[in-house]
Amino acid sequence: MTENNVTISTLKPKHGARKRSMRVGKGDGSGKGRTCGKGQKGQTSRSGGGKGRNFEGGQVPLYMRMPKKGFTNARYKTAYQVVSLTDLERVFKNQKEVGLEALKVHGLIKGRLPVKVLGTGDLNKPLKVSAHAFSKTAEEKIKKAGGSTEILSKTGAKA
Repeated sequence: MTENNVTISTLKPKHGARKRSMRVGKGDGSGKGRTCGKGQKGQTSRSGGGKGRNFEGGQVPLYMRMPKKGFTNARYKTAYQVVSLTDLERVFKNQKEVGLEALKVHGLIKGRLPVKVLGTGDLNKPLKVSAHAFSKTAEEKIKKAGGSTEILSKTGAKA
């Protein structure tokens, strides 16, 4: 086939690239009839049979052998939606104030999680930025550019 005759209708995969799936239970002539390749009776021949991923042959599983001490703060950690100074510089060219509504309208945040402004990038114009949290570098850069920051309450964070 020459390159001039290649069209979508003439394309097909290389020979042997697509293997036909085994049709189990379609008679003895199919090669997987009767017991469908599951052998005779037993746990693994049943529907849903077999052992779980963590089964260790009856030995006490690893997750039960590990000590369960200590404290983790993970379930109380505050998850933030992050906005960088680069995004603020790019999106808010002609505006002086940046609030949650403006961030949502411009697609920088969505949902109800609190918003944190990070100091990635530079800010060259004074902006009054309202958010739930600011990184130290973001706060410094906003104030250096002549702007101001306003920290909102995290309870009932709405955008």
